[in-house]
Amino acid sequence: MSVTAEKKQAIIADNARAANDTGSPEVQVAILTSRIQTLTEHFKAHHKDNHSRRGLLMMVNKRRSLLDYLKKKDVERYNALIQKLGLRK
Repeated sequence: MSVTAEKKQAIIADNARAANDTGSPEVQVAILTSRIQTLTEHFKAHHKDNHSRRGLLMMVNKRRSLLDYLKKKDVERYNALIQKLGLRK
């Protein structure tokens, strides 16, 4: 259910703001989005897995908090990120 190391490195490379950037909100949101998508696929086959569903809800809330922080700090970066990840319809 987790993101593989290679996939995580690719996500970091795509969303990093600098060479060794792993902690910026953009990178954290991108990694959480990947994990959320993986868990969403998992629930299509295992709809009674409520323990993992709690983890999914915690990840969604964490991503929402990071996005709120980024929107408060820099609206242009926020808009670019949600456009890149396709979070808003």
